[in-house]
Amino acid sequence: MRIPKKIGFVGLGTMGAPMAANLLRAGHRVKGYDIDPARIALVPGIESANSVAECTHGADIVLVSVPGPKQFGSVMDGGLGEALEPGTIFIDLTTNELGLVRQWGARLAERNVAMLDAPVTGAVDGAISGRLVLFVGGERIIYEQTLPVLDAICAKAIYGGALGAGNVIKLVTNQLWFVHATAIGEALMLGKKAGVDLLTLWEGIKSSVGTSFVAEHDVPSIFAGHYDPSFTLDLCVKDLGLILELSRAVDAPTPLTQAAATRFAMARQAYGGDAAELHVAKLIEDEAGTDLRADGSWPAHWAEAPQFLVKDI
Repeated sequence: MRIPKKIGFVGLGTMGAPMAANLLRAGHRVKGYDIDPARIALVPGIESANSVAECTHGADIVLVSVPGPKQFGSVMDGGLGEALEPGTIFIDLTTNELGLVRQWGARLAERNVAMLDAPVTGAVDGAISGRLVLFVGGERIIYEQTLPVLDAICAKAIYGGALGAGNVIKLVTNQLWFVHATAIGEALMLGKKAGVDLLTLWEGIKSSVGTSFVAEHDVPSIFAGHYDPSFTLDLCVKDLGLILELSRAVDAPTPLTQAAATRFAMARQAYGGDAAELHVAKLIEDEAGTDLRADGSWPAHWAEAPQFLVKDI
């Protein structure tokens, strides 16, 4: 029998709110905090905290889910770092900067707070269904202690090693994602310009060595012309900056990633930082003077987010 945990959850955004909902569904007691108080109401059954200190008080495990290192540093320096109580396990779900993660891990260890970095992958539909993949770094014994909780929000947790390893794996997977996202518009446009039906071309890509998560999951957002607004160009450029920073730190050449970063920067300049991630493909459409719309029903994978459709536990 699983023993329900008292959980504090800081950051109830697009990804955080459905993860908190799944923790509640699993029977855990969850107290949540977000800089926008209206987000609390979107997670039925969650206890509302008026501050990060209140959110962490008495918690066995505290999770934080924020957009990036800037927000993570702000929330940690803004009270969360000091509020974490000795004996607590702290899990950072952010796609973060390696040095910042290790810095906070060392500071928290001095106060007997164990930290794991566990950035997630699987997009908003994975967060809603509880089918995310987590990349985890930190002490293995702490990781194993948290598995009954992590199981409520993910289909798989991959242990990577020491603190920070989770973010290294996440950045490498995002590196491939952004390279693939940059290339998919070119590939679709090449096939269309050469006279192949887009749906036939897409089937060929998915059924071959050319497939990828981008090909299978993201192409419908290009066909529909909304380019997936659940993730912004600002976030893409932020993550690409982290990847390139890591590559410089370890002296690993990344010319294709640099090319992808250039294209995403061009997309942000053309369409704005709040524009949907796959506007990197719209760049190709505008340069070619041809769109990549395709007939069909293309349900938005984030459309049910307010309802928090969660998996059975």
